[in-house]
Amino acid sequence: MGCPIASSSRCNVSEIATTACLAPTNGIADNPASEAKFSTCREIVLTEFPHRAPARTTSCAPCCREYYPALLDTFTDKRGGLLRAEARALLAAATISHFDKHPDAEIITSLPGLGSLTGARVLAEIGDDRSRFTNARALKAYAGSAPVTRASGISLTVTHRRVKNQRLAAAGYVWAFSALTASPGARTHYDRRKTTGDRHTTAQRNLFNRLLGCLHHCLQTRQHYNEHIAFPTTHNTPTTAAA
Repeated sequence: MGCPIASSSRCNVSEIATTACLAPTNGIADNPASEAKFSTCREIVLTEFPHRAPARTTSCAPCCREYYPALLDTFTDKRGGLLRAEARALLAAATISHFDKHPDAEIITSLPGLGSLTGARVLAEIGDDRSRFTNARALKAYAGSAPVTRASGISLTVTHRRVKNQRLAAAGYVWAFSALTASPGARTHYDRRKTTGDRHTTAQRNLFNRLLGCLHHCLQTRQHYNEHIAFPTTHNTPTTAAA
């Protein structure tokens, strides 16, 4: 059975991470010890992720139980309770391990500010079917980074997009924030937006919009991110000759 990240274009990383705890325990009911451990895991994950509905995770149950058996055995203390910090670390390590095997992983992590965990979230939300988005504009609209323009008569209003993939938008906020220190071009772009009057969130969303376009291009052309191409004005600033 293949990796759930690589085999599904719509699978959630959080679903992958919590499936072993939230999915029905079919197949292990004949083992009371395992059933008790699954019940403990389920209670803790539902506490940590109260918004996650168990019904949404049943499709990935078999493969996730295959990839996360150590969740039940390794981090169980003497009282039978799962240690939350260690469980999170285990799930993060497992997610990174399987994401790094994906053929798009090197391209995604070549972009500034995108590590394996954030990259896994982005990949899980946009999928690996490159025909899903016809162009970069479609992907930006899906992520909510592209603004909405409303024109009526002499009135013209530009606002941020409210209908979007909230999980991808949240990952984009972290991505753009990390890119500020990882990419001189991204920092220059952000500062330029701030000088034009944008607030922090608006400037950061605009940067996410720019980086998302770069990601779409890199995935379509199967090439790694190039700072000089993504932000050419940062590196091609004309020098003034001395008098």
